[in-house]
Amino acid sequence: MSDFFLSPVGLQHWLVVSTALFSIGIYGLLTRRNAVGILMAVELLLNSTSLNFVIFNKFATPSAVDGQIMSIFIIAVAAAEVVVGMAIFVTLFKHRKTVDVTSMNLLKN
Repeated sequence: MSDFFLSPVGLQHWLVVSTALFSIGIYGLLTRRNAVGILMAVELLLNSTSLNFVIFNKFATPSAVDGQIMSIFIIAVAAAEVVVGMAIFVTLFKHRKTVDVTSMNLLKN
């Protein structure tokens, strides 16, 4: 067991961290009713995906920067998603006085 803690951080360690982030994001996405909480869970999903790109790039082709470039694009898309999502939620909060997604059924009937 002590060899595990003394070994260098490898691909498997990073994949465990990324899988944990992804699992927390899925759990938050499925259990949250608050719109801001759902948006944060989606951000965790995107961050774990971005981490995977960087990890696989580091261990597959360390001299290339493809993983980092893809990660920067994911971060840019995530930032745009947060801006649009928060604008929608602020507008809905002004009209509905709640950020609970179960009460947001404007298109029904």
